[in-house]
This record gives sequence, C-alpha cells and structure tokens, in this order.
Amino acid sequence: MKTSAIATWTRRRWLKAAAVAAAPALGLGVYHAAAAPREVVISMTVKRFEFSKKVIVVKKGVPVVIEITSLDVPHGFSVPDFHARAEVVMPGIVTKVRFTPDKTGEFQFLCDIFCGDKHDEVEGKLIVTA
Repeated sequence: MKTSAIATWTRRRWLKAAAVAAAPALGLGVYHAAAAPREVVISMTVKRFEFSKKVIVVKKGVPVVIEITSLDVPHGFSVPDFHARAEVVMPGIVTKVRFTPDKTGEFQFLCDIFCGDKHDEVEGKLIVTA
C-alpha cells in the first residue's frame, strides 16, 4: 500500500512533537537557538582636535561597529578597555572598528596617533549599559 505525502508529513510532525514532549522526562534538553543581536553601527568624524561624538552609549553584549572618517590628518581610535583600535589614516576614507562590550561602565576612547599640539584633548566617553 502506498502512503500519501500528507500522511507521511503528518506522521513526522507527530513524531517530532512526541520527541519534544518526552525529552525532559528522558533527561534530554530541548534547545532553541537564540538570534544573535544585530550589530549597532555608529558613524563619526575626527579632526584636529576632536571627535564629532563626545559620548557613545551602547549595550553590553551587543556588537558595535564604529565607522570613523578623518576630516584632515591621520588619527587613531582606541578603546583600551575593550582592546579595540584602528588607524584612521586617510582623510575621507571610512575606517571601521568592531568590538562587543563585555562589561558595563564608563570607558575612555581616544586618538592614539599624534595629531598636533592639542592631541591629548581628542577623546570621548563610551558608556556601556546593561
């Protein structure tokens, strides 16, 4: 006797449902894959002697991409607490820095390539919330 496609599909559905229902009783875990958080993209510029954003707020565990463009001379971008760093060497070219904050708090980001007399003032604050 030939089994119809609908009967086969129905039987498979019932078997899957029974397996999921019986799994806890058998000591088996039923795991659902969680969707990975989407990365947050933040665009900013840097010029002598400032970043266009002084404060950046992100969430712990959510991947971050900071897109930085120099408006004048070579600069650096560094968030030492997250080991995130990039050289923003070519004016007008976007440089991307990717990292995932793994702790909450306030952290400094700064230019780490000497860009002139007020180089020490080229900095900002990264705030990571829960």
